[in-house]
Amino acid sequence: MDSDKIANNRERHRYELKVDGQTAHADYEIEGTTITFTHTIVPPALEGKGIASRLIAHALADARDRGFSVVPQCPFVAAYIDKHPEWADLLAEAD
Repeated sequence: MDSDKIANNRERHRYELKVDGQTAHADYEIEGTTITFTHTIVPPALEGKGIASRLIAHALADARDRGFSVVPQCPFVAAYIDKHPEWADLLAEAD
């Protein structure tokens, strides 16, 4: 791997992980104290390596540290939270 470090690219509104010259990312939007995860993208050559899970675990931990509630608009993020209920407390309450 080129880098083991996940970065929050605030300018592009996404968490990024560069692996083997390619970038996987989890895109988000922030409004007040709510972060909405809109897309998770992993290049095809990197699929099946747990990269999306690493990205989302990091992003959720960062959201918790920053006091955000989470809207999992991205199906992968929603499924990840379903499989890992320790993150369910971050879910924003429905209107």
